[in-house]
Amino acid sequence: MKKAVLLLAVVLGIQTAFCRTFTVGFDAGFPPYGYVENGEFKGFDLDLAREVARRNNWEIKLKPINWDAKDSELNSGMIDCIWNGFTINGRENSYTWSDPYVINEQVVMVKKNSTIKTLADLKGRKIAVQTDTPVQKALSPDGERQELGKTFAGLVVVPDYNNAVMQLESGSVDAVALDVGVAKTKLKTGEFRLLDEIVMSEMYGIGFRKGDTALRDTVQNTLLEMVADGTAAEISAEYFDGKNVMALGKLTFEKKGTGGQDDSTLSLKTVLLELGKGLLVSMAIFCLTLVFSLPLGLLVAFGRMSGNFLLRNVFRIFISVMRGTPLMLQLLVWFFGPYYLFGIQLSKLSFCGLDYRFIAVIIGFSFNYAAYFAEIYRAGIESIPRGQYEAASVLGYSPYQTFFRIILPQVVKRILPPVTNEVITLVKDTSLAFSLAVLEMFTIAKQIASASSSMMPFIVAGVFYYVFNFVVAGVMAAIEKKLSYYR
Repeated sequence: MKKAVLLLAVVLGIQTAFCRTFTVGFDAGFPPYGYVENGEFKGFDLDLAREVARRNNWEIKLKPINWDAKDSELNSGMIDCIWNGFTINGRENSYTWSDPYVINEQVVMVKKNSTIKTLADLKGRKIAVQTDTPVQKALSPDGERQELGKTFAGLVVVPDYNNAVMQLESGSVDAVALDVGVAKTKLKTGEFRLLDEIVMSEMYGIGFRKGDTALRDTVQNTLLEMVADGTAAEISAEYFDGKNVMALGKLTFEKKGTGGQDDSTLSLKTVLLELGKGLLVSMAIFCLTLVFSLPLGLLVAFGRMSGNFLLRNVFRIFISVMRGTPLMLQLLVWFFGPYYLFGIQLSKLSFCGLDYRFIAVIIGFSFNYAAYFAEIYRAGIESIPRGQYEAASVLGYSPYQTFFRIILPQVVKRILPPVTNEVITLVKDTSLAFSLAVLEMFTIAKQIASASSSMMPFIVAGVFYYVFNFVVAGVMAAIEKKLSYYR
């Protein structure tokens, strides 16, 4: 019996050693390193990872991740490494790194007919960058290219490169600072060009959990074998126009990330100050949405209850579309629609000093919530007995007086609970403004958390949201109590 148990343990041990699952985390919108084409994951890094797994008899699992949450994915064990054009520079102490395998450049892309010729021409212009990328950090106030960044009219931080390119195409920004590999894939459209000067050079490596040197060494040694036998060069040629971009074996750096402190330090005071700025933006979105959506919802409700067949169905379709499609999608349509539908440059749509991206957020939120409020209003209005309208008519009230003096006060009392639910949901939905690069509270929390590899910004943001909702719920409860004068 003991021999059988021992044999089983040996077999399981062999299976664990030689049939492990190798989970690779990557950004699915980062060609040519990792992307989706015809429903399949493709890319230079992914093909390298597949070959490494094959040679080690591992089962590979390619997992697209939210780039802002990459540290949580790695540290929680959901992925084994981050392998997707992952920059070492500035993150040396945050991971256990492989040796650099690609030397990369961050470049600036502009429209083909742009007057921008050099980096100096970027003065007074808006530049888009992807969140938590080396070029964003380099151009920030404390980055290595801060002097260049200070000349910009604004550094617009977007969730992904596709969003950045769309903003450049629509005229919302004047240029995009991005990875040269990604830029070259966009140049194929013929609509853009690159500046000759680069913003910075950087080294790409594979990031593993701190202390996971065994896995790092196995992967790196396998890659070195692939470099030696020419396999890596063949994979590179497929994605880089026949060129071999592999630098592994040519460069080394002092391996860190096996202990010690992170490069970035984070204080509660800093987090509170930064999130406080975002909270003001979230409150502005919240308040302006209510100011516009509450009365607009009443108009939509009237249209929905209209006796006119055409008008009634127009508003019915409007409500169906607003409630049946994601709010984030609606925000993107409101923002990019003027350019892609009518050819209007978004830079011309600012109003009273407000950037159009903020205006688009308010429009999108207002129309979306107006649809929900309209159905709440309709339910409240139709819950009033018909006899009250008849009694008011007998007493000589006009339809206008009947509605605003008799019906509406009762409707307000009845709909307060569902309206409160929608208002509380609105507080949390303000975070969706990140899709248009509006720096509200949750977006800032994600940026700080990603840069510092800490959960503290999320915890603080959660407290802020809870307090915000607690105050809103308290105000709505006070209004409800005030109107409960017959109880």
